[in-house]
Amino acid sequence: MTLHIGRATVKDLRQVVADHARYWGERDLRALHQPVLVQEFGATCLLARDEDGIRGYLVGFVTPDATGYVHLVAVRDDSRGTGLGRRLYEAFSDAARRQGALRLKAITSVTNTGSVAFHRSLGFDARTVDDYDGDGRPMVVFSRTLTT
Repeated sequence: MTLHIGRATVKDLRQVVADHARYWGERDLRALHQPVLVQEFGATCLLARDEDGIRGYLVGFVTPDATGYVHLVAVRDDSRGTGLGRRLYEAFSDAARRQGALRLKAITSVTNTGSVAFHRSLGFDARTVDDYDGDGRPMVVFSRTLTT
């Protein structure tokens, strides 16, 4: 199978939402899949596809302060453990760097131990920030400097 990582489209995003459980299991994150993000930040919204469909995706953008922010990253249930998440992050890092990003950032819930372990394996620093997502809603904030 030949895996290709390229730009995501709104049609791709609709397909991901239709197959949501394959990427997110019981967690319902459909509301975070905003078509406007793909419309406005297409160069940094990436999708991995092969003959069997969409294997994984990453929705991100570069902020005015030169931060490449990863809003969503997911790998389909039958493609986990293959290094695809790492490949999506590498492709995003390259795209963000081309847009002037100097650092990367992502967040997750404090209970998402899988995400914490994954981001640490990619060299991210992780810190818990109280009230990050509103009163009484701490989040784990990941950051990493982009190397040239």
